[in-house]
Amino acid sequence: MEIKQTWEKVLEYATMPLHGTLSRKQRKGVKLQINDGKVYINATIFLEENVVWVSETSNGEVSNTYYDWNKIFSINTISSEEK
Repeated sequence: MEIKQTWEKVLEYATMPLHGTLSRKQRKGVKLQINDGKVYINATIFLEENVVWVSETSNGEVSNTYYDWNKIFSINTISSEEK
């Protein structure tokens, strides 16, 4: 299996589809980190053909970060332990 398919599955686990769009919203309680970078808490993810586009609003500013599928070397999902 191609690594891109693996990353897509991980991102699908950490997100849920936004109704009526091609974008995905982070699941509540699941944090996301790509390539040991910023930890996203409330981002919208777009799974494009060649890039992953992460959009997050904080303090009235919208930050858009683009990751080349071929340059992703790790994705970290962080959530609370279920008891």
